[in-house]
Amino acid sequence: MSSPDHAVELHQVRRVFGERAVLDGFELTIRSAEFVAVLGPSGTGKTTLLRLLSGLDQADAGSVRVARRRSVVFQEPRLVPAKRVWQNVVLGQRGSAARQQAVAALTEVGLADHVDAWPKTLSGGEAQRVAVARAMVHEPGLLLLDEPFASLDALTRIRMHELVAQLWQRHRPAVVLVTHDVDEAILLADRVIVLSHGCVTLDLPIGIPRPRGRTGRQFAELRASLLSKLGVLVH
Repeated sequence: MSSPDHAVELHQVRRVFGERAVLDGFELTIRSAEFVAVLGPSGTGKTTLLRLLSGLDQADAGSVRVARRRSVVFQEPRLVPAKRVWQNVVLGQRGSAARQQAVAALTEVGLADHVDAWPKTLSGGEAQRVAVARAMVHEPGLLLLDEPFASLDALTRIRMHELVAQLWQRHRPAVVLVTHDVDEAILLADRVIVLSHGCVTLDLPIGIPRPRGRTGRQFAELRASLLSKLGVLVH
């Protein structure tokens, strides 16, 4: 478990697949209630990092200390078709108390009218809201987001950004968002880190006051800096 002030403490972490070290000497500290976005080209260790933080994988060397209560929202909602929406929020739990928890979580994500619906009746955005409710229902100290907006249309994606920002401000978990979207990272995060060759090659604080928009000199400068670090030419 991490210290009370930190949700994540990684020190000299190494994870090897075959002969390739995906993470090598990896260092990362995330404060409690801090929102961190992770960028990097495919194959730089973003998914491996998330799996280590979630407990789905183990490091080959180094120290991994994370908040005890943690939840993951994946790119796909991963709902159980044979269970109603509220049952998907509190998987494995039964009874009136579990249902009350589910209703409260679904109300927070704007789905109070879908408590008894079947997953097949939901839109993509609604299904992902259920996944977010499932992740938040037990008040995690660390919320892990694995490109959860990637498959959504542009308007739904904006609404999901607003929802996640509201839930984070209300419940104050530490958040790690893995994304390929530079704008998304700047809009949501306190810090943006860039991975390359198994290490953090940039750790950039985002000092823009919330709520944020895509306009303004500071946003443009941060965007250009991150794109440059990712090897994208900005004209």
